[in-house]
Formats: sequence, C-alpha cells, structure tokens
Amino acid sequence: MRPVRDGLLTLAGTVGTTLVWRGLRAGRDQPWAARWERTNHAGRPVTLLEGVALVGGTAGTALLTGAASPGGSLPYAVASLGAGSLGALDDLRQDTDRKGLAGHLRALAHGRVTTGAIKVVGLVATGLVVTALEDARGRASVREAWGTLAGAAVVAGSANLANLFDLRPGRALKVGVLTAVPLVASRPGSPAAAVTLGAVLALLPDDLAGTSMLGDTGANPLGAVLGLAVVQRQGPLARTVTLGLVTALTLASEKVSFTRVIESTPVLRELDALGREPR
Repeated sequence: MRPVRDGLLTLAGTVGTTLVWRGLRAGRDQPWAARWERTNHAGRPVTLLEGVALVGGTAGTALLTGAASPGGSLPYAVASLGAGSLGALDDLRQDTDRKGLAGHLRALAHGRVTTGAIKVVGLVATGLVVTALEDARGRASVREAWGTLAGAAVVAGSANLANLFDLRPGRALKVGVLTAVPLVASRPGSPAAAVTLGAVLALLPDDLAGTSMLGDTGANPLGAVLGLAVVQRQGPLARTVTLGLVTALTLASEKVSFTRVIESTPVLRELDALGREPR
C-alpha cells in the first residue's frame, strides 16, 4: 500500500500545485505581481511567483490529504509555510548589500539586523518547531534533546542550501527531484517527499524555460520540507552526520562557486543543462 499511497500523494502534489500556479500566472500582469518580477542571470524577465505556488501547492496538498496519516500533515505544512514566509520577506525586502550566510551573520554581529539575518533565525526556529512536532509522534529514541536540535539544524540548513542552487533554470528543482525520489522509493516511503516531488514536477517546465524561478520564497520551503523528510527517518547519530554534511556544503559555498564546480564537471554539467532552453 505504501507505493500506492506515495504515488497518489505525488499526483495530488502535482495537481494542487498546477492549480495554484495557473492562478498566479493568470494574474502576472496585475499591479500586485510587479513586486515579484526580477531579471535572471541571462538578463531575461522572470517571476518569483513560482515560489508562492510551491508553498501553496505543498502546504495545501499536505493539509488536504492529511499527508496520509492523522496529524501527519502539520509538520510539513508548518515547514513549508514558515520557510516560505521567511523567504518572501527576504525576496520582497532584501538587503542587497549583504550576500551569503556569512555576510548576514557579520552584519548581525555588528548590530545590524538584515532581512537575511531575520530569515536565518526564523529558519532555525521553524526547524525546531517542526522537528519537535515530528519527534513528539515518533520513536522514543529520537525524542532525545540532541536528536531534536540536530534535526532542527538540518531542516534550517537544508532550507538555506536549496537556495544556493537556485542560480540557474531548473537547478534547484532538479536537486529537489534527486533528493525526493530516493525518499519516496525506499521504505518506509515519505509522504512529505511525495507531495514535494509532485509540486516540483508541476513547476519544472516553466523554471527550465527561464520564465519563472523559485526565489527564496520557493527554495527555502523546498529545502525545509525535504530536510524534514530526511530527519523523520533518522535517529540522533544519523541526524548529526547529515548536519555535518549540510554544514560542510554551506561553508564550502562561501569559498567555492557551485556553478563553477558544476560547469567544470562533465556529468554534472550535462545533468544541469538537461531540459533547459539554450541561451
């Protein structure tokens, strides 16, 4: 029954997100949508409303389906709505003179509170709430304080990490697919990953076409929900290892360009360009 459940949840995520996305695209020429307009790396106009569609699609589908278990939808919906709201704050009122996690933390150390710093603190708080909710209905062994704290850090770190991949059309969503598919396909499956996979599939064509992008509003909840799906099946030790990996990648991003690494690695370069319209 698990494959059937997750297959139906994936389909529900696709349908739900498609409906939300169509509604938002229909209003793109309205005055309120102008705040979500940006110019991408290639100089083309894009809309960040795709991120709003991801939040609405994942949170709405999770709540409507109950994420296949009583009470099971609440952590996923909170992760999506919380991370998405914080991402929207950064998208709409961003401090453009501060870049990267280190830049916002340095500003905070000097007494300046940037929207990026607010987002960092908010993501940690969101991660703590959703991990505590998840652990409260899980095994006794993962209700240890360190396990919950490590899981919260993984959720927050994954939200930030997903945003680091949202630099080229389709890249962040492809990372989402590569993360969600193993979670859905392996036992015991993952309702959160299934719903998120469906949302990603609904948004991928327009993202690859370069007409829309996730922005912080969409990339942060994409990472947060998938991060929660990962820690859901892990104990304290595995969460600690995952946290180490997420931290290492985040620190590496401050020194090394992910885009440069991808473009200099043939396999990654081909995967990154797959389905993308040529410049």
